[in-house]
Amino acid sequence: MKVLFVLTSHDKLGETGNKTGFWVEEFAAPYYKMADAGVDVTLASPKGGQPPIDPKSEAPDAQTEATERYYKDSGLQQKLSKTKKLSDVKADDFDAVFYPGGHGPLWDLANDKESIKLIEEFTKQNKPVAAVCHGPAVLAKAKTESGEPLVKGKNVAGFTNTEEEAVQLTNIVPFLVEDRLKELGGNYSKAEDWQPYVVTDGLLITGQNPASSEPAAEELLKLLQKK
Repeated sequence: MKVLFVLTSHDKLGETGNKTGFWVEEFAAPYYKMADAGVDVTLASPKGGQPPIDPKSEAPDAQTEATERYYKDSGLQQKLSKTKKLSDVKADDFDAVFYPGGHGPLWDLANDKESIKLIEEFTKQNKPVAAVCHGPAVLAKAKTESGEPLVKGKNVAGFTNTEEEAVQLTNIVPFLVEDRLKELGGNYSKAEDWQPYVVTDGLLITGQNPASSEPAAEELLKLLQKK
């Protein structure tokens, strides 16, 4: 089985002068869940090369078993530094795609034509699409073959408005994941803030927050093992 992980290349947190990127736990936990199950994981990003890490995801209180493993894993760190360019990957070559979060995707992947095309292609080929935390932002401009928003009528989850308020970025981000999914006609639901929560609707898997990243990967594995 082959799974494509798509990470952000965006490192600026709006006009704050602060950095952003992808959230380490949301990459590491799903990556190891896949790799430990024998899945061949390819990493890609819009610009290729080293994707930026959100510095806040490296704070002591954001660490988990998976992140600790990642920090000791020079092989994975090297692999991460050489992500493929999104324009060089094709849905045909993979069984599923996974989008970790972090705030970066709100700026680049949500609007990236290559990413949007890729998501639509995976959907057309009846292959799973999974995204966690801010990752579901990547679905914002993806459409079905009939031209409807991909999430319309779908059961979805993603970073909540109250979680965004808690990290004090409501007025910094280009849009709120919860609001956007609802605006597009998604059947959005959520758990209490910071609790693991994953929704699977057909071949679409979405998770609410960092705590949902490993359960989202588990759901993806279940779908892959059924195929």
